[in-house]
Amino acid sequence: MTDDGNRPHRFSEGQGFDEDYSAFSLDPPELEVDPTKVDPVDSRVLTDLLDQRNIDPEDVDVEKLLDVGLSYMQINRFEEATEALERTARFAEDDSLLEQEAWVNKGAAHAQLEEWDEAIGSYQEALSIDEETEHGATAHTNLAYALWESGRTSDALHHAERAVELDPRFPQAWYNRGFFLHERGLNEDAVNAFDNAIRLGMRNATVLEEKARALEELGREDEAQQVQQQADEIRDRAEENLVEDY
Repeated sequence: MTDDGNRPHRFSEGQGFDEDYSAFSLDPPELEVDPTKVDPVDSRVLTDLLDQRNIDPEDVDVEKLLDVGLSYMQINRFEEATEALERTARFAEDDSLLEQEAWVNKGAAHAQLEEWDEAIGSYQEALSIDEETEHGATAHTNLAYALWESGRTSDALHHAERAVELDPRFPQAWYNRGFFLHERGLNEDAVNAFDNAIRLGMRNATVLEEKARALEELGREDEAQQVQQQADEIRDRAEENLVEDY
């Protein structure tokens, strides 16, 4: 949440590939496109149209395709992840939990690329299915973050509030709520939200630092200093562990 916005786009530049480069794909065989049915002049044919021409939906293992998208995310191949997750959503049964999960994860992949409009659209697709599911609070929480990153801060707080309503035991939702409340100067409520996040297990340096900021603005400087010290200790331990690992 404290990203300064200067992180470069992960896939905006590249040096090209060596001559012996071979394409890398985790896609299952049934999603291979028949090149005889693709106009070679058109290098931007939509993936979903190609799928409709070449693939019988009944032949696609949608859960396996979802796993492909998640696997791409694990190795930081976020562009490929968005494509696989888009396909998952299109092949999944309409308005199913699997379709909703694909949209939520597609939004997360776009967020990693800082493609905020695409992320927002994916989360909205997920919520249009049904917000009162196991994925609803996550979709609202992630949507709140994407909206904030895109400058729509008033809408962000609404979705952060809704996430807490749907799942009061979701620590990330409480953290987001506290962050947006603090941005609006509602620091007492922000501290309470951060405390809830901490009680639910989100005890890390980030949430403690945000709590310290809110306490400081409330004039509770001694408490703020203590909380900031706890955050510093957590960061120091993390750095020590990193050095030991390497």
